[in-house]
Amino acid sequence: MIRHTNTHAHPLLRLDLQRWRARLTLGLLFTGFVALSARAVYLQVWQSDFLTDQGEKRAQRITPIPAYRGMITDRRGEPLAVSTPVETLWANPKEANPTSTQIQDLARILEKKPEQVARLFADKTKGFVYVERLLEPAKAEQARALKIAGLHSKPAYRRYYPGGEVTSHVLGATDIEDNGLEGLELAYQSWLTGEPGSQRVVKDRPGNVVEILERIKAPKPGRDLALSLNQHIQYLAYRELNDAVTLHNARAGSVVVLDARTGEILALANTPAFNPNSRATYTPDRMRNRAATDTFEPGSTMKPLFVAAALDAGVVQPDTVIDTGPGWFQIGPKRITDTHAKGVMTLGEAIQVSSNIAVAKIALEMRGEDYWNLLSRAGLGTPPKSGLPGEAAGRLRPFATWRPIEKATMSFGHGLSLSLLQLAHAYTAFANNGVMPQLTALRREGVAPGKRVMSERVAAQVLGMMEKVTHEGGTAPMARVAGYRIAGKTGTAHKYVNGSYDGKMYISSFVGLAPASDPRLVVAVMLDEPNAREYYGGLIAAPVFSKVMAGALRFMALPPDAPFDSSSAPPGEAPVIPEAI
Repeated sequence: MIRHTNTHAHPLLRLDLQRWRARLTLGLLFTGFVALSARAVYLQVWQSDFLTDQGEKRAQRITPIPAYRGMITDRRGEPLAVSTPVETLWANPKEANPTSTQIQDLARILEKKPEQVARLFADKTKGFVYVERLLEPAKAEQARALKIAGLHSKPAYRRYYPGGEVTSHVLGATDIEDNGLEGLELAYQSWLTGEPGSQRVVKDRPGNVVEILERIKAPKPGRDLALSLNQHIQYLAYRELNDAVTLHNARAGSVVVLDARTGEILALANTPAFNPNSRATYTPDRMRNRAATDTFEPGSTMKPLFVAAALDAGVVQPDTVIDTGPGWFQIGPKRITDTHAKGVMTLGEAIQVSSNIAVAKIALEMRGEDYWNLLSRAGLGTPPKSGLPGEAAGRLRPFATWRPIEKATMSFGHGLSLSLLQLAHAYTAFANNGVMPQLTALRREGVAPGKRVMSERVAAQVLGMMEKVTHEGGTAPMARVAGYRIAGKTGTAHKYVNGSYDGKMYISSFVGLAPASDPRLVVAVMLDEPNAREYYGGLIAAPVFSKVMAGALRFMALPPDAPFDSSSAPPGEAPVIPEAI
């Protein structure tokens, strides 16, 4: 009898089936191992260079090396602007998850509120935020020591100005990227800025540099810039100007000191000023370089230039006398007046007491073209090209448009405008035998190029007349300097506001030269809107000139040319002759 066996129920048959499955599984595993081994061999042997390159690309980076900005120095090499190394903290909020303790510690290091710091890491959609820029390296190291994931730093430079407000308007400032923003920092940006370098580094996954592999390109530092400024004269000018503006409650003021032979700017100061080390002081009003960019009607400081034009044209001679009458002079419907009736006076006396009537009468006898030509040669109507940015050209209308009254008023400085820098520059012609040297804010080597403004004879004649201005009976005895002969001219003018002259607002100025026997320095002072009680240039601008000039003469070691007695010293309470406005 034949019996049928139940293969599904028999245990031996079930065992054979399990062995088959095991062999299949083992075969699959072995095949996979062989495939992986083959792939590994392929990658290691045939794709080795490619994979190595790809790995390096993911671990290595090319990072920039910031360049050192060139240093700015004064004429003797003393630093006025230097770049110091700092660091910039930045973060990747996607990677960052700082604890409350880390936030508080970082806020303490950065001197910020914890909630301000926490907000920087809050937006997880951002991959980059600045945490703090231009941070001191020591503080950056403290921040890194907190080991906050996603917090990184990179090197940078920050500009530092040892003189602060004193030199601010000449130097200007740089922005947060260390690029020139104002002043000579802006004008000489291409000279001062360097070329960044580059290096290859290895970074870990959070982005920290763990190794510097090679320097691909070394950074090229910017070139140093030597200015014509004398730091000590600059400080003196700023101090005396600031004191005068405060004393007379003036709106603003400026001082310019020039080397009359070389055309170099030895000092240029304005107030109000700004501190280039503190961005909180960067306001348009404070940052404006008034001495170079602001124009004003110069008033009687124009009289020496006008008299020079009249002498050169042969209209008058040094011994010419002018009858100024009862103290007023009518031109059509307009009346020109002097502060005091002086009657008949010489040309020199007209400069000494600043007579409007005397120069107005001369103006009507000469061609407007002759005066215009001299002013044009002296730089009025064109920027002085000293190198300072934003220089004003001033206003000098064509002489063909001058009416008789305008010819008269322009002889005493109304109807035209200039900057204090232009005014000081024009006066170098009196100090330099009629030649006006090219102006510069940089230290000059060699002979300065110049332009003849007036004849040598006329320059000497007018210089002698201006010396009488500081004598007794002149408008500026307060401008004297003990031991030196001083020549100069006062200016007091109503301020031109919104198309008309304001009878209660004044511009007070004084421009002078020393030593008068052989002039080397020109100093110009201007005070804008001094209080109404004292506003004559001989009373408030001349004393500033005296102090600045005295210090500058000492710093330059220029020998005295007058006795050290009361005749050369500024008077204590001597009366000042008020000038016509």
